[in-house]
Amino acid sequence: MKDTSISPAARPDTGLHAGADTGPDSGTEIDTGLGAERPMKPAMWRGWRRRCPSCGSGPMLRGYLKVRDECPVCNEALHHHRADDGPAYLTILIVGHLMAPMILIAYTTWRPEPMVLASVFSVGCVALSLYLLPRLKGLIVAIQWSRRMHGFGNA
Repeated sequence: MKDTSISPAARPDTGLHAGADTGPDSGTEIDTGLGAERPMKPAMWRGWRRRCPSCGSGPMLRGYLKVRDECPVCNEALHHHRADDGPAYLTILIVGHLMAPMILIAYTTWRPEPMVLASVFSVGCVALSLYLLPRLKGLIVAIQWSRRMHGFGNA
């Protein structure tokens, strides 16, 4: 038996019809049933500070890079994250783009011995990488939380 009913998206009384523009710029909000909106900028700032993206007061990380299963303050589930290699790639990208011009400037300005240049900038690269890595991991987890990715939408 063939279904002859009209789908809700094609009914004229819903305000939506086939081909209706429901994109982000259309002014039409679609209720996804996922709860309140999660603003990205505050979540990113909290993630950069290695704090819970939900409450901003609980620590997100246990140790150097291990993400807690849940926030100890607000009990927001954080085990859904899929940061994987993203923080490492971003760290390499940022450190490389900062250090390469600095090495060139230092070499052309002062002409240090190659071993001195390599030693100083090796320590600088390691220090900057160790500083950025946990912050970028928190940032990526916070973005995933705010966009409800990888299971954060169900939490």
